[in-house]
Amino acid sequence: MHPLLEGGLTAKVRVSGIYSSQNLPIERVDSPLCKSQRRFSTDTFSKLRTISVYFECLISIVNPAFLLQPQNPNKNHFHSHPGFSMSEIQNGKHLPSVPRILTIDDNQNILADYRKVLLRESVDQELAALEASLFDVAIKPVTIDVSYEIDAASQGQEGLAMVKAAIQENRHYSCAFIDVRMPPGWDGIETAKRIWEVAPDLPIVLCTAYSDHSWEEISEQLCRADQLLFLKKPFDSIELRQIAASQTSRWCLTQLASRKTEQLEEMVRVRTNEISKTRDMVFYTLARLAESRDPETGKHLERIQGYTRLLLEDLAQNSAYASQIDANYIDEVCRSSVLHDIGKVGIPDRVLLKPGRLTPDEFDIMKTHAEIGAEALEDAARYSPSSSFLKIAVEIARFHHERFDGSGYPSGLAGLNIPLSARIVAVADVFDALTSERIYKKAMPVEDSRQMIVSDAGRHFDPVIVEALERQWSKFVALAALLSESASPEPVLASSTPLN
Repeated sequence: MHPLLEGGLTAKVRVSGIYSSQNLPIERVDSPLCKSQRRFSTDTFSKLRTISVYFECLISIVNPAFLLQPQNPNKNHFHSHPGFSMSEIQNGKHLPSVPRILTIDDNQNILADYRKVLLRESVDQELAALEASLFDVAIKPVTIDVSYEIDAASQGQEGLAMVKAAIQENRHYSCAFIDVRMPPGWDGIETAKRIWEVAPDLPIVLCTAYSDHSWEEISEQLCRADQLLFLKKPFDSIELRQIAASQTSRWCLTQLASRKTEQLEEMVRVRTNEISKTRDMVFYTLARLAESRDPETGKHLERIQGYTRLLLEDLAQNSAYASQIDANYIDEVCRSSVLHDIGKVGIPDRVLLKPGRLTPDEFDIMKTHAEIGAEALEDAARYSPSSSFLKIAVEIARFHHERFDGSGYPSGLAGLNIPLSARIVAVADVFDALTSERIYKKAMPVEDSRQMIVSDAGRHFDPVIVEALERQWSKFVALAALLSESASPEPVLASSTPLN
């Protein structure tokens, strides 16, 4: 619990330098935030106490140069919060070692008053003597141990230029006090608008002695009530210091929060990338384990992934399926495509490695690899509540041998009832099977394979996906050459080439 809250209502608390308890008269004590002595009614004090407790709890989270901590009343100074070291704050990307305040007013006396009230200086001795005589309390000169760097501008245009320069120098302002009336240039509202265009996080305090505009009118014009405060002239020194302290603290807290958020987002991005790479590695390892039983497949997996990505990227731009395909879908399908034949681990060697054509019975055994692979992936998914990414892998493993006319296996699905991922991988898989050498066949020339696939559009393949193949044909050929086997392929008759 915050120290100010531990003692309940009877505990002594600091309210703008005033200490009191429920059972004691309100007395004036030396304060780093107060130059004048005041007495408040019990009701007023109660309200101020509530505000003060909230304020000190808030700024105790982080305050770069003047954090107020409950302490011995005889020690009138500020401490930085133990949760954030000064070195961390001063070395921050956007945090100055001393909060910078910009004051904009066409009255030079007002600009001077800002400096007198906010900068470090001793309490006037005559005022101290007068207070002592009025309240019969010994008051010692108090040093305001709060450091600000204060810049002054007499017109809004000049103030905007100073804000831009501060940003370029990476010495940002933490707060701005702006007069509402500043003839002949911009008024305070226009100045605030212009400043927020370049420094949207800068807290602004509009100061005026007039009632030219209501709060509602100004809020409607600026649309930034979250970053805006009003201060009536002539301003009270305590109120001015409290506003300066709260707004500069707020700005620094916002910057620190932004930095922490950026760090967390980067950590999440790095971790997500690591998880994604680990998942890719697991997928690829499983696929290689299955492919290791067929040593002549070589770079089959790399080619399947490459062909699949070419088709997906084209379909995402130039097809009726574009609304179904985004960057995440492309990555998931490409990642899962390598597991399309994972079920072959369950096929006997006498069938899988047979150098000639398969008999009908052997082909029936070979066809079971689609269900074997899908069921294995479904079993794996049951052990993890976060394995939704396996859904596409299951679709591809089970349905990539379905045909568009419904004559495929294992379920005899037709047309759009076949998952899109499986229809895409089917084209990539058959193209690679046709153009690659296998234990039971030689490789087919790429042009012959193209003609075969185009002729089977609407029967074996989705016509829309075949059109994507034709649009990407030159890239298919280039990728096939890049990832080709070391042995020179020799053409064989298309009619004698088994696709399964």
